Amino acid sequence: MKISSATLRTFTTLHTWVGLVAGFALFVAFYAGAITIFHHELQAWQSPHGVDHAPQSLTDAQRLLDETLARHPEARKHVGMVFPGGEYPIASTYWQDAKGQWRFATLDHLDGIDEMPGGTLSELVNALHYSLGIPVAGTYLMGIVSLLYGLALVSGVIIHLPKLAEDLFALRPGRNLKRMWQDAHNVIGVLSLPMHVMFAVTGAMLCLVFVVMMALNPLIYRGQLMQALGPAMDTAPAVAPANREQAIGSLAMWSERSIQVAHERGIAAFEPAYLKLANAGDANAVVEITGQSPRSLGPLGAVALNANTGVALSAQLPGERDANHATLAAAYALHFGEYGNTWVRWLYFVLGLGGAFLFYSGNLLWIESRRKRRQAEQGAAQWWMARATVGVCIGVCVAISVAFIATQLLQMPALRDAIDLGVGVNLACFATWALCAVWAALRPPVRAAQELLWTAAVTTMAIPFAHGIATGAWWWRSAASGHWDLFAIDAGAIAMAIGFAWLAFATARRARDGERNSVWTDPRALAASVRSSSAPTAPAIAVRPDTPSSD
Repeated sequence: MKISSATLRTFTTLHTWVGLVAGFALFVAFYAGAITIFHHELQAWQSPHGVDHAPQSLTDAQRLLDETLARHPEARKHVGMVFPGGEYPIASTYWQDAKGQWRFATLDHLDGIDEMPGGTLSELVNALHYSLGIPVAGTYLMGIVSLLYGLALVSGVIIHLPKLAEDLFALRPGRNLKRMWQDAHNVIGVLSLPMHVMFAVTGAMLCLVFVVMMALNPLIYRGQLMQALGPAMDTAPAVAPANREQAIGSLAMWSERSIQVAHERGIAAFEPAYLKLANAGDANAVVEITGQSPRSLGPLGAVALNANTGVALSAQLPGERDANHATLAAAYALHFGEYGNTWVRWLYFVLGLGGAFLFYSGNLLWIESRRKRRQAEQGAAQWWMARATVGVCIGVCVAISVAFIATQLLQMPALRDAIDLGVGVNLACFATWALCAVWAALRPPVRAAQELLWTAAVTTMAIPFAHGIATGAWWWRSAASGHWDLFAIDAGAIAMAIGFAWLAFATARRARDGERNSVWTDPRALAASVRSSSAPTAPAIAVRPDTPSSD
């Protein structure tokens, strides 16, 4: 297919600048997104119960629900509960108090606490993925970034369309690092293109769904959006209380009835995961049981029951959903790989890291493309792009690893009462990220890159040790007792630490042996290399006079 050179130049410029504008946010989204694929496993990993405690039973969960409704009258209006199981061993309830603040309870905290037990770390990583950790506006920002991401994909396809076959198999390692980075960028981009298109579409949909609904409110909902949200999002019908007291059914009855209703509607397997109960103690009490139906696109489905009698009221299950629920369920499942088995989720993990590499390599290519090859002096734009790439991208890797460590250490008895867990973990993460950015801004990029990569390697390697010290769940104990989810996170951290160390070595080699006249060249390392060389014709080294250094 022939495309004019002018058109190619236009789309190349569009691809470059859209990638640069959205690249930093997308690096964070993909790196954190790769980790948040294992959201449920993270909840079990951060639990101080380790490998020695069996999951709570349905009887324990029933006692928690009864105590929550008895102690907290606000919970009778609406209360949610997570069923205990292999993924999340402790039952917990959540509701909004009289001030509209969310409260959570477990059997160890019946009076209620301000954060979801076991959810601090997984929620932080998830928030970095979908909002960069920015409250409210961050979600909409990431929706816009997803649209830019889609634009970058379209322009990238047009650029590479004339030589798609060549780009697909081209990877030419060697001394020409720019060509190697370009080949790696193209290969990963082409091979993972269908998944990236899916991520862009579903990401924009999940982040901007409420913005679109608000925009369409006058045309479609005739100003009644808030009234339409319930039927559009929930399975249970909105029922006003009858103001007549009636005892509610039990968790066991609701669980059994939801499975029975699913079977009656042709669903072979339905595993209750959490519930929402409204009007508890009233004759019009309604419960919505959400569960998973494996081997289906959009495995999360829900059954609504009369909470007193167990009579089925409605259902949104695979194969019989309305358009709203089918679209959202499919988008969520495709975005997070919930439709597949463990191998699919590991594939998503690899794709997430590959996506982060795409945006990191895109920045490196931009710097290399504008490098002045015949002079040591490089432009300020290249220097600051290098500093920002190092500070933001490598910095967030360090910050997330520090958050993992803080999550474990702050739950140790000696520190448990010193600082709130949620506050401590968030502070550790964002303060570390800010320090990394400042460090990268003050140091020459090539040295900051090596130093932060080594910091990432050390902090990531410390994750399984912090887990073992705080909970006794050392990775070999997890493997021996069959807790493969816990083992996988610790082993994955070790593998990631080795990867960061390899990147630090590669960056040092580039600084020492790579092409000169670059922001990635370290004059000090080059000089040392030349001094150690016995070659009499070694050229003189031009040291950039204004290279910032704090050594």
